[in-house]
Amino acid sequence: MNTTLYKADSRGHANHGWLDTHHTFSFASYYDPDRIHFGALRVLNDDKIDGGTGFPKHPHENMEIISIPLYGDLAHEDSMGNKSVIKENDVQVMSAGTGVVHSEFNHNEGKRTEFLQIWIFPKKENVEPRYGQHSFKPEDRINKFQLVVSPNKEDVPTWVHQDTWFHLSNFEEGYSSTYEFKKAENGLFIFLLEGELNVEGHLLSKRDGLSITDTQKVQIEATQNAHFLLMEVPLNW
Repeated sequence: MNTTLYKADSRGHANHGWLDTHHTFSFASYYDPDRIHFGALRVLNDDKIDGGTGFPKHPHENMEIISIPLYGDLAHEDSMGNKSVIKENDVQVMSAGTGVVHSEFNHNEGKRTEFLQIWIFPKKENVEPRYGQHSFKPEDRINKFQLVVSPNKEDVPTWVHQDTWFHLSNFEEGYSSTYEFKKAENGLFIFLLEGELNVEGHLLSKRDGLSITDTQKVQIEATQNAHFLLMEVPLNW
């Protein structure tokens, strides 16, 4: 088993006034040659957006884009004709494919929105753009691995064009479980949102990340109540 710990305070950071953002991997003005991506996981941004502000219309192509609101909500519009609001417990996916333009806006004056913006390299380029959104029950992730992203449309509406599986979990203090990989050649990236975890001897605190390769299963124990995201992704595709 090979592991790399990404401490929260080692991430790239930018504060644009309306947007306060941390980058686990190189993004925009933050560049670290040792942190370009982890396999197919290209971007993991931890964003906070002030009320009455947001991202104006901008283009993407050939990327699987996943948004997970943690607090508050975001209004979404895109060139496919979709208009929606994503809220806590929702997961949004957008396959940019041949090209899509979208915007995200926090219309709630005086209330900050927090969300994860995640990009995954697709296994097939130039697909027809598509949009998916689904609300997941938080009680279904208590001491469980709740599947929220999959390559299989039969599993969840929030499927993507890559052999990647995302799970959200809320482990109660003292609870322990083993995550077993879906594909032998994949890697796993754990991102701790709240609390404290012991993962194979590594103690993770809030907003720490841990990459894991060369194994088929990982033991995860909550040393405090813990909310976290598991991202299993291909290392080569």
